[in-house]
Amino acid sequence: MRDVGIIGLGKYLPPKSLTNKDLEKMVDTTDEWIITRTGIKERRIAPKDVACSDLATEAARSALKDANLKPEELGLIIVATITSDMQFPSTSCLLQKKLGAKNACCFDISAACTGFIYALVTAKQFISSGAYKNVLVVGAEKLTGMVDWKDRSTCVLFGDGAGACILAPSGQRKLVSEYLASDGEGSDLLKVPAGGSLLPTSFETVKNRLHFLQMQGNEVFKIAVKVMAEAADMAIKRAGLECRDIKLLIPHQANLRILMAVAKKMGLSEDRLFLNVEKYGNMSAASTAVALCEAYEENRVKQGEYVVLVAFGSGLTWGACVIKW
Repeated sequence: MRDVGIIGLGKYLPPKSLTNKDLEKMVDTTDEWIITRTGIKERRIAPKDVACSDLATEAARSALKDANLKPEELGLIIVATITSDMQFPSTSCLLQKKLGAKNACCFDISAACTGFIYALVTAKQFISSGAYKNVLVVGAEKLTGMVDWKDRSTCVLFGDGAGACILAPSGQRKLVSEYLASDGEGSDLLKVPAGGSLLPTSFETVKNRLHFLQMQGNEVFKIAVKVMAEAADMAIKRAGLECRDIKLLIPHQANLRILMAVAKKMGLSEDRLFLNVEKYGNMSAASTAVALCEAYEENRVKQGEYVVLVAFGSGLTWGACVIKW
């Protein structure tokens, strides 16, 4: 079984920002209300003619450049997303076409906010077994397309963006351990009810606004804090480490209060917690990917130090992985 490491990282955020002041003009909310409850000050909004695959393409090109690889050197492309361009084909196939990665096998992973970590762990298995060499993993979302802009409890939370990495047989930024979990009993807590085989698109589903994201925020908050801390602890233990050995925790950027509560539960000081939620809000599968890339760009971790990625999302899904820089 070969070591698997990250040899390239990239990200893409749409240029347009939607601030809390902008939202004050759209729904019954205030800048103070949003910051107090979420820690979010602004989020990025992709134009209407820009699709999820377009965001993924820009992030992927950045990661390929960082890895000094050509698209045709990719053997596998995995895209983690819940906002595919369309029901099918997969966003990964659309990304393959846009990149010109003609030699890559492609598939998507749907694990909501935990999607990027699920995709990383999946890619690791293909590389460590020898099935593929260079694998592109992308977390990309255009969540503003499924946000109900009349629902102030959810529309303030979400933004668009994409993060990408290249995995290969390498001891560089090595994936050391992982922990993944799910609980379908909580599947009603965070969902888009219509548009699938259960409730196909109809006049009634559109009229009743069933194609927009729905969330039971209080329940999600309580579960998220508990299971994210547990997932991070499990991944750390599987690496043969303790919390004090971790240089940086990079959590899914859902809500500042959740992130601070997770750090407190793990006994980590704020300086060991990577935060960018105030700039981008919740970008689902893209959040952890973008945060990892920014931690790399800001040189927050030195060679030999340990990083933990952790996330929680609809499904319910959650997971964590440990990376040795």
